[in-house]
Amino acid sequence: MKTFTLDVEYSCDFDLFGLVSSTREHTLAWVLNQALHLRLVKQPDLLYDLLHKGRLVISNYLHTTEYHTLRLLRNRSAEASALKKPFLAPDIKEYDYLLQINNGAGLPPAEELIQQLTALPQVQLVSQFDPNDLKFKENLLF
Repeated sequence: MKTFTLDVEYSCDFDLFGLVSSTREHTLAWVLNQALHLRLVKQPDLLYDLLHKGRLVISNYLHTTEYHTLRLLRNRSAEASALKKPFLAPDIKEYDYLLQINNGAGLPPAEELIQQLTALPQVQLVSQFDPNDLKFKENLLF
């Protein structure tokens, strides 16, 4: 019997930053709110049920205005998982959190944002990624 596969190309039109921080997610959200003048609010966890493999539960904070949307996502599953790599973005598993910015109007440019985030004592490292280069970019589409 022939097997057919569906290859779908996704185009990601958002900015993605990886943050290394040992701080708890609610504390990091509060620090980002203070430093960047945001209002990140806890949203229901994102649930990814991967058929017969396991489940990912991703913690999620959202700040939205009429000009932009910003999400703070925990990269590692909040619950124990049977997956070998229980990460939202396994390509960049070294990063504890992901900051996703859609339509960054009204926010500082990427270089300035990286400097502001790196200056925070709770953040050890910040890097910008092209989401289109990630193998599991479909996990970041909401």
